[in-house]
Amino acid sequence: MPNTQHHKASPKGNTSLKILTFGAGAIGTYIGGSLALQGHKVTFLERPQVAQDIRSHGMRLELKGERHTISNPSVAGSLVEALKLGPFDVGIFALKSYHTEMMLKDLLPYKDKIPPLLCLQNGVENETTLGQALGPDNVIPGTVTSAIGRLDAGDIRLEKNRGIGVSSGHPLSQRLVTACNEANLNAELFSQPMAMKWSKMLTNLLANASSAILDMPPAEVFAHPGLYRLEVQQIREALAVMRAQNLRPVNLPGTPVKLLAWVLRFLPVKLSQPLIKKAVGGGRGGKMPSFHIDLHSGRGRSEVDYLNGAVVRFGKRFGITTPVNRLLNETLLRLTRGEIPLETYARQPEKLLREW
Repeated sequence: MPNTQHHKASPKGNTSLKILTFGAGAIGTYIGGSLALQGHKVTFLERPQVAQDIRSHGMRLELKGERHTISNPSVAGSLVEALKLGPFDVGIFALKSYHTEMMLKDLLPYKDKIPPLLCLQNGVENETTLGQALGPDNVIPGTVTSAIGRLDAGDIRLEKNRGIGVSSGHPLSQRLVTACNEANLNAELFSQPMAMKWSKMLTNLLANASSAILDMPPAEVFAHPGLYRLEVQQIREALAVMRAQNLRPVNLPGTPVKLLAWVLRFLPVKLSQPLIKKAVGGGRGGKMPSFHIDLHSGRGRSEVDYLNGAVVRFGKRFGITTPVNRLLNETLLRLTRGEIPLETYARQPEKLLREW
């Protein structure tokens, strides 16, 4: 595969952005690295040891079968170090949702130096949390639908090229979309940011918590009649909570969410199961979803409370009952905290279904 060293000379139209990317995980490396390859000035903020590792071996991005190397990336091991390289036009905020509160504690003393943040996190509450701390005008809702594999710190592979969504309601929005599209990131503007975020969350919910709880790949979850009904009910609860907020599913880049939602809401289970099993389960292959990876990493943290838990919280606010999302959230949280052993539900779907 061809190997492209360092950056292109400059972005088209000489509209270079100075970007601070929070974290060099899969999404941060993919978005920030792609923009750096296009000639934008990107600084990555990482933990000191990770920052040193990336400085030592550079960044590597495998995009559409080609390997690209950023041999001398700008990587800071602390926020103070990063801000000395500013001021920045925009920040890319792609941390796990459970890191948001901790990062905000670091950001608040330097609030005046923090650029507007493009929030690419999963879940539907991070933008509100960031906006309350930094000001709503300093947060740009976004989402990523492309599938990225993290091989090592600063080393990623683009597994499925779909795209990213950016809220249209900010002065920087169009400039960001233009820059992202020049970097082949397939960006689109969305006029309804919460519809965009909730639509992405629908796709994140499918066979995520159940896969982690049961230690079963998504394809097996969708193939099991009882578990499939559980999945359908989970999504129907989320859709009811969306309707209570006057939100409707929207199609995301490379992701026909409206069709997915219609199939799960209206088609009888016997008709929808083979369709979903093929379209969603087959597309993931044997790859385990993020909740499973976090649970079995032993980190003691999970994003489930920011996804299933969010459905429960919004449901309570709007008078919508969400028993399946509550069951999945509470069960996975107990497993994550070590309150019950990992093997409690492992490959025992009937045990989970009895609790439902």
